[in-house]
Amino acid sequence: MSTSTAELLKGAAELFPGEVVTQAHVRHLDLPSGVGRFALITLDNGLDHTKPTTFGPQSLANLNAAIDQVEKEAADGTVVGVGITGKPFIFAVGADLKGVELLGRHEDALAIGRGGHEVFKRIAALAVPTFAYYNGAAMGGGVEIGLHCQYRTVSAALPAFSLPEVFLGLVPGWGGCTLLPNLIGAERAVSVVIENSLNQNKQLKGVQVHELGIADAIFDGADFLEQSLIWTASVLKGELAVVRPEVDRGEAWDRAVERGRQIADSKVHGAAPAAYRALDIIAAVKDGDLQAGFDAEDRALADLIMGGELRSGIYAFNLVQRRAKRPAGAPDKSLARPVTKVGVVGAGLMASQLALLFLRRLEVPVVLTDIDQERVDKGVGYVHGEIDKLLLKSRINQDKANRLKGLVSGVLDKAEGFSDADFIIEAVFEEMGVKQKVFAEVEAVAPAHAILATNTSSLSVSEMASKLKHPERVVGFHFFNPVAILPLLEIVRGERTDDASLATAFGVAKKLKKSAVLVKDAPAFVVNRILTRFMGEIQNVIDEGTPVAVAERAVEPLGLPMSPLVLLELVGPAIGLHVSETLHGAFPDRFTVSGNLAAVVKAGKRGFYVYDSGKPELDPEVAALLQQGDVVLAEEQTRARVLDAVAQEIGLMLDEGVVAEAQDIDLCLLTGAGWPFHLGGITPYLDREGVSERVNGKRFLAPGVASVPA
Repeated sequence: MSTSTAELLKGAAELFPGEVVTQAHVRHLDLPSGVGRFALITLDNGLDHTKPTTFGPQSLANLNAAIDQVEKEAADGTVVGVGITGKPFIFAVGADLKGVELLGRHEDALAIGRGGHEVFKRIAALAVPTFAYYNGAAMGGGVEIGLHCQYRTVSAALPAFSLPEVFLGLVPGWGGCTLLPNLIGAERAVSVVIENSLNQNKQLKGVQVHELGIADAIFDGADFLEQSLIWTASVLKGELAVVRPEVDRGEAWDRAVERGRQIADSKVHGAAPAAYRALDIIAAVKDGDLQAGFDAEDRALADLIMGGELRSGIYAFNLVQRRAKRPAGAPDKSLARPVTKVGVVGAGLMASQLALLFLRRLEVPVVLTDIDQERVDKGVGYVHGEIDKLLLKSRINQDKANRLKGLVSGVLDKAEGFSDADFIIEAVFEEMGVKQKVFAEVEAVAPAHAILATNTSSLSVSEMASKLKHPERVVGFHFFNPVAILPLLEIVRGERTDDASLATAFGVAKKLKKSAVLVKDAPAFVVNRILTRFMGEIQNVIDEGTPVAVAERAVEPLGLPMSPLVLLELVGPAIGLHVSETLHGAFPDRFTVSGNLAAVVKAGKRGFYVYDSGKPELDPEVAALLQQGDVVLAEEQTRARVLDAVAQEIGLMLDEGVVAEAQDIDLCLLTGAGWPFHLGGITPYLDREGVSERVNGKRFLAPGVASVPA
């Protein structure tokens, strides 16, 4: 390592006094078959697997010191090889993002990139063969340190392996963009670096790591290191030759990069630079010039660290990983009551999805009720069918499948089904009178301690409970569709909901593995209120005269998972209309009810588009229904209108105390609506674009939160 980079790393370490420092322990062992003495470096931060090993500046310095030792041993012939592995269940998960957040100067960011490269390159330059043993979770820099080794093995039990940087707003900056395509080819590298990252940070399993050619051998988890060392001995003795396919450096490389650009365009629409910077580097290393690639990684890393998208990405990551696990305002968990049986009112698709989720996560009896036996049977049949699918995919074994099926049942009589239930959730038609009637029937037969939960998406929980003898046990428990995929659970406290009921709801949410956010009982809560205002403003612009295509393109720079009208199609125009009517009733000055949307619903259309060509095109029948004015806005004007409306609504929601802080708004949009990490949800983007101050006169977040420190 050069003196200047060592000094910069030392300076970076001083900026980050709170680093969880990783040690690099060197031990020596004799390889089998008399091959010789071997140096094994173990990366370990001294904590259990719940605190994964990371690389901050001091950790890189420790690794550098370990390499000093093995470099000397390799040079004088006292070791025949060097290996790197991790602590139990964890190999290493990359750079310590808490330190990245603190960086405020470009040169400090550049030091992190160069420091990682200079340390890792020393591994490749050792005078003996080098081996990485991916024994557990490996991400980012953890993957990259292994790429600098000559050989790699992977555990079949490895649960998560990825280069997630693009997902967060970075590039794999310690060799990932350069070494991976030169190892497995550009096509496969684009899948790992770009496609998987932009597909909600998809993780690879050990088997896939081996199949892709990243690892040269795969061994069972139980004796992984022992088998890896036996394999290492065979390689060093020359008994085993590692043969890798030749990398295609012709047109296939260019096609792979172009495919990556198409993926990036479809996901972020040019709104976030990280994917494009990563693809530029992959394109540039086609000729195998590794140092040029490393230099480009350093520059990209420093530029992106000093950009807003990365800060928003880290902010979003912290919300999902930390705040979601400690919900703001949740009561003391000791107040929660045990849940040993669950009742579900309804047996339609949503109710059946809920029954399946409760069954799989809680593994307690779940009983569904509905108005006739056919519906009940269909609901139970759905759950059984989904369990059979899990069995076919080997996600569960036959004993587990039989046990789960035995726990789910359906009855017509609520008294029979719910007399000993601890938690009863309704998923019936979204109409106040219907839900009040259902709760009155349930209260009459349920135990006194039972929680009565509603999956309402927009109706008042307090009003729903107002006619009950014990409204204190009613709580909003709003899931998002598809239930199995979207992690958000809006937990709504009614005016009279007590702490014990609320604590029980949060306890159940945790067992369901959902990200729970405490929400005030306000119209449409959080996600639906913001989305309805967002989509309502798009609809207003269309109704006033702006072409549909212009209105849709206007919000593409946000890089949302889908366009507003495609989202409307997914939600269902009738549901969208119903929610807009609910919110118009509550806030008539801000929420409109579109006559065009009402006409689309009346005509029985499923959405605005047809897909005859494979791409969404405005349905001619819908086009004929539209009645538009003569005010035509440009894309920039439309985007400003929409963002102003959203900023205003969020400001009002925070003033009303719908959630504790802006962070909860963002957590809801990230986990309930799939909004991109590079936006940080929404409030960092509104701050960064100056919309917050233009509309509300102030930022949502303090400077340095989801932004570069001043």
